[in-house]
This record gives sequence, structure tokens and C-alpha cells, in this order.
Amino acid sequence: MPKLHKQLTRFMRDESGPTAVEYAVMLALIIGVCIGSVTLFGSATEAVWGNNAGSITSAFNN
Repeated sequence: MPKLHKQLTRFMRDESGPTAVEYAVMLALIIGVCIGSVTLFGSATEAVWGNNAGSITSAFNN
């Protein structure tokens, strides 16, 4: 039992690798950037498609 306790204590004090919290923060930042870029590019493409649809509609009506 003391060997298990030593190994568990050493594992808990080891700070060499990233923790789950660090991974969660990185994931949140990545998701935030993805949502921001989709929102930005979505608005821009919506305007382009709207202009194209208006041009096509007016070309067929004339």
C-alpha cells in the first residue's frame, strides 16, 4: 500500500504535462475563433449572394 501511495503522490505533484483544464481552455479558444470567423464570413457572403440574386432577378425582369 505505501508504494501505491508514493506513486499517487508523485503523479499528483507532476506538472510536466498539460492538464485537462489547459486542454479545455485551448478548446474554448479554438471554438471561439471558429464561431467568430464563421459569423464574419457568413455576413460577408450573405451580402454577396443578396447582390447576385438581385442582379439576376432584375436581368430576367428586363
